[in-house]
Amino acid sequence: MKNVTDRTSNPFGLRPPFDRSDPDDRTAVFGYGDANADFHVVGDYPGVHGGETTGVPFTETEDGLAVQDVVREVGFASGPRNELALENCFWSYVHMCSLPNGRRPTDEEYAELERFFDAELRAINAHILLPVGARATDRVLREYTTQRHRFDLDMAALHARDIRGRGFLVVPIQEPVEWTDGDREAIVSKIEALLASDYRQTKGVATTVG
Repeated sequence: MKNVTDRTSNPFGLRPPFDRSDPDDRTAVFGYGDANADFHVVGDYPGVHGGETTGVPFTETEDGLAVQDVVREVGFASGPRNELALENCFWSYVHMCSLPNGRRPTDEEYAELERFFDAELRAINAHILLPVGARATDRVLREYTTQRHRFDLDMAALHARDIRGRGFLVVPIQEPVEWTDGDREAIVSKIEALLASDYRQTKGVATTVG
């Protein structure tokens, strides 16, 4: 059994390469949760998925709290919304740094932080990657599967779907603001099915589970 670290926030001591945040915001929203987790939820950036003042991913914003509620329902999270405890689950962003007025990062700014995100994802070494939204899904499919060319990032079609990766199983999540009837239930059911399966037996094998 792996034992990476017991630190909850920024377990690997990453330091962002720049500070372009608003005065009252955190410089960055670092990875957060159980560093020994099997499930890694990957968000986009603090302005959309939250944490600019709390320092915790998936807090403060409507989309962030919707993802948090799913994680709570499947038993990964407990405690206060802005300082919760995670078990068997880790959260991080493709772009961790806060930007003025919550603006979207440029392509160059995303590229500048790619190495930080990749280093943390590989250090966590989860079995299941759950990217939220098109940007995070694109990044995960391009870098951790050989199947990006098969998909046009139709997130409604990819939502809660199994995609084989290189040592990972990828299950994309559509942005909660775009969920329609049944989408929330679909991702909850998918995670519950994975928890009931032998997903740990697939580490290092590009295959689906269940």
